[in-house]
Amino acid sequence: MWFRCSETARKLIFALAPRVAYRIAEMRKAAMLFNPASGRRRERRLAVVEEVQAALKHAGVETSPTATRSHEEAVQEVARAVASGFDTVVVCGGDGTVHAAIQSLAGTNVQLAIIPSGTANALAHDLCIPLDPRRAALAALNAQPLRVALGRITYLDFKRSPACRYFTVAAGVGVDAHLFYALSAGLKEKMGMAAYYLKAWHLWMSHRMQRFPAEFTVEGGSEARTDLTQLLAVRIRNFGGILRELAAGADLRRGDLRLVMCKTDNRLVYFSYVARALIGGKWEIPEVELAYSRSVTCESSPGRVYVEADGELLGTPPVEISVVPDALTILVP
Repeated sequence: MWFRCSETARKLIFALAPRVAYRIAEMRKAAMLFNPASGRRRERRLAVVEEVQAALKHAGVETSPTATRSHEEAVQEVARAVASGFDTVVVCGGDGTVHAAIQSLAGTNVQLAIIPSGTANALAHDLCIPLDPRRAALAALNAQPLRVALGRITYLDFKRSPACRYFTVAAGVGVDAHLFYALSAGLKEKMGMAAYYLKAWHLWMSHRMQRFPAEFTVEGGSEARTDLTQLLAVRIRNFGGILRELAAGADLRRGDLRLVMCKTDNRLVYFSYVARALIGGKWEIPEVELAYSRSVTCESSPGRVYVEADGELLGTPPVEISVVPDALTILVP
């Protein structure tokens, strides 16, 4: 059953894109989650939330906005929304807030709608969700539900206790996770994406890479074992920003992981791989292997090796990364 818009909402929709035929998404009762501290435009955060809520109400959707200031709080609020019968969770925030929401949405039929307002917004870029809040809200109302697999990572948290997270963008072990370990919240808030690039350049110049053993399955079921300085298990194709396609062949609609495995501590190799991603090159980089896999494990190492997922620093190895099929419904324009 499709919803009827109010006349005001209908005029707004057609004013924004008069040549496109729209259908209204099956959305009756939406819990709206937002992080007041997410992204760089904090002063506009409440205005954005009010704007999105107004657009949803005009379309006849009952909304309930909730501010969350931590990962744990966001997970709990989404769990309450699922238990209370909400059919949609609308996330006004970045990849970190989306990451928190999917921990309670995984395995349910509750839809995820994304209003990108974080720093990187990688998942939104990959799904071609408008970065303007009003347009993103209208896109969600007229979206198609896409059922996708989720990545799943188990690891040791910083209290040395076993832990588990789901992810949509990517999980990493090694250099990229060390980036999130070294990146201060203050620098990120001040400089946005420039903070990531600045810190990445600093690490490229100074970080002493640590090796760790990894084992993965490839298509056909055979197993391979290798020593790595960096592992990325990627789910999306387009990260946005200047990097865009970091792992050629990755696709959220696939039911596997696109592994990027760096087997060297040679800084020029790392630089070459990033340069290839910047210009969209297709040539092979020695000591960097790409593979499709449904699972990969990384053992602990004597050095400092960290683990991240969706840009959130999690802990340390040992790590197991796998795919959970048919796990999440996302509203896609």
